[in-house]
Amino acid sequence: MIWDLHCHLTGVPGRTPTERMGQLIEIADRLGIERLCFYMGMGFLKEPTPEELVEQNDQVLEALAHYHDRAFGFCYVSGDHVEVSLAEIERCVARGPMVGIKLWVAHRCNDPVIDPIILRAAELKAVIYQHTWLKTDGTMFAGESTPMDVVELAKRHPRTPLILGHTGGQWELGIRAVRPYANVSIDIAGSDPTAGLVEMAVRELGAERVIYGSDSGGRSFASQIAKVAGAEISEREKRLIYKENLKRMLTPICKAKGIAI
Repeated sequence: MIWDLHCHLTGVPGRTPTERMGQLIEIADRLGIERLCFYMGMGFLKEPTPEELVEQNDQVLEALAHYHDRAFGFCYVSGDHVEVSLAEIERCVARGPMVGIKLWVAHRCNDPVIDPIILRAAELKAVIYQHTWLKTDGTMFAGESTPMDVVELAKRHPRTPLILGHTGGQWELGIRAVRPYANVSIDIAGSDPTAGLVEMAVRELGAERVIYGSDSGGRSFASQIAKVAGAEISEREKRLIYKENLKRMLTPICKAKGIAI
């Protein structure tokens, strides 16, 4: 069975978070995806206001309400609103059902202003996911982090597990950037299923630092599963990437919350 690190409620038919979750679960069932992790709400907001952060997390909480046995939630936080983000971590993770945090593009993660967010998440054993994307044309969203920014974050928090989102976009550069930092794993979600990505990641990082994700509904489950299914690696390494690495990262917080996995 497969655990999907990276799912969204956007790009999916349905009037409500619950309807959209139902659609994704139905598709996941056809492909052998057992658990799904959800970030953010029903629209992509690159620079959310404090009120929009709360609304986005409320939508994920609504989506989770009837699917606790199938889905995990990550709390959307922002370096632009540190105090609100800390309050959301308390509401959604410490006192709520969520098990991780999602940092996107509002504020680059090389800025120590986000350190209180990272420290509180680490105290709760929450999984920490940082979006990164080096674009081939050199353009970046304002506040968008690069793999090199994650390296700076990893240096500041060497004992805290971190996830490099999308393997940095330009995956050859992303893999090489984080190779020396054992506390950084990579998420292979979102890019085209290009031959060689997973093989290079396993060769350079070890299969234990590579995690499957889809970026659905922006991407299809099937195209992203293909990256691992078609990779020239062992079946043991595929099992680690499809499920076991994410399960290992989620085990401490799920155990603390009494969530069976």
